[in-house]
Amino acid sequence: MTATSIVSSLVPVAILRIFIHNKTTPIVKANNYSICCLLLVSLSLCFLCTLAFIGYPEPKKCLLRQPAFGMIFAFCISCILAKTLMVVFAFLSTKPASSLKILTNPWVSYIIICICSLIQVILSITWLSLKPPFSEHNTQTKPEIISAVCNMGSPTAFWSMFGYLGFLAITSFIVAFLARGLPDSFNEAKCITFSMLSFLSVWVCFIPASLSASGKYIQLMEVFAILASSWALVICMFVPKCFIILFRPNINSMGHLMWKKRILHR
Repeated sequence: MTATSIVSSLVPVAILRIFIHNKTTPIVKANNYSICCLLLVSLSLCFLCTLAFIGYPEPKKCLLRQPAFGMIFAFCISCILAKTLMVVFAFLSTKPASSLKILTNPWVSYIIICICSLIQVILSITWLSLKPPFSEHNTQTKPEIISAVCNMGSPTAFWSMFGYLGFLAITSFIVAFLARGLPDSFNEAKCITFSMLSFLSVWVCFIPASLSASGKYIQLMEVFAILASSWALVICMFVPKCFIILFRPNINSMGHLMWKKRILHR
């Protein structure tokens, strides 16, 4: 699992290098280059945060693993939500005399990311301040075995953090689903819809499985869920773009865009 996490974290870095090298191409420009870079960095951190769940549950690991997971994923989903909203704002602002043109400013997307991430940071700080997670020896599940586990401290705080992630993901899914048919040459709303659907499917399966498991198997399932959901985001959102950039450069050109616009106007 450790090797898988480390190797997986290098994939977003490789995609980031591709995007940086092709930042002047239409597909990268159309899909908000700066937010894509932030999203790829956060995805790399999502893979790496699984390392805190692997190994002996030391006090420092128990203290940081869940809050770090919540804040990193909140930042990641906030980037996706900002990308989705910018697609909608960009379409609505094309109407004559639209008052929404101000919403297409890049700073709007950064404000959305900061606000959505800040809420999760506040939840995590409150959790760590009032009743933080801690390491303990569990003898209740199996009296004949002493298990070293991480106690969440406050289950309410954990589920609040987890529920907020679900709220961000569901909001991103709904907005992307409604925007999937907007006319745009590189409209990524469909990719976001599939990525959020995959993300939600993984975590919906994780909840009942974690409630019926105990000990190290809970951590194992959470590591698997983090890796699976992160890979779902990478595959659904970035593999199609990388395929076009690397293998279909004729589509990723201004000439193709102008030709497609002429066809649409006819």
